[in-house]
Amino acid sequence: MRVLRVGESALLVELDGGGAAEAFHAEVLRRRAAGALPAVREIVPAARTVLLDGVADPARLAAELPGWEVGPLHARVGEVVEIPVRYDGPDLEVVAALWGVSADEAVRVHTAAEFRVAFCGFAPGFGYLTGLGERYAVPRRATPRTAVPAGSVALAGPYTGVYPRSSPGGWQLVGTTDVVLWDAGREPAALLAPGTRVRFTAEGGR
Repeated sequence: MRVLRVGESALLVELDGGGAAEAFHAEVLRRRAAGALPAVREIVPAARTVLLDGVADPARLAAELPGWEVGPLHARVGEVVEIPVRYDGPDLEVVAALWGVSADEAVRVHTAAEFRVAFCGFAPGFGYLTGLGERYAVPRRATPRTAVPAGSVALAGPYTGVYPRSSPGGWQLVGTTDVVLWDAGREPAALLAPGTRVRFTAEGGR
């Protein structure tokens, strides 16, 4: 763990990897829920960092953080958001081949996993979901698409994501969903937030 001061009231905590960052973020949320976290206005996880902003006493918290005991990540906390998917993506066969399985088995692998939103970014409502593990990591496409339809369920590296709106993208597209990931008229606008548990369910005969 490396703790860096950012401005007058923020700390950037650098972790050894994605799993460590998720576990640390979960510990921060646990302590906040238990009333054991010093005053922090905003908590922003990323791939290997967690930003704590609006810290009342950053020097004190920076000194305390390396002494925290951060246990393994326990994802089974909170309700599960279910996202129904039509596994009709143009890259499903490519992903199945990379995994060394049939397309139907690839769908079973994806729907059997329980995912967790590690962090958000790229576009409003886009969550980077972990849960498949490195065994099922896939490369990005060699040539990104100029337009990926909203609702596309996609894989890249160890992550699964759902495009909340049409945009360019290089992830492998395995399916589509009608679930609305971002709605400015909804509270909260984003369906997925860091720490949210997610499961994908198959529609359309797969």
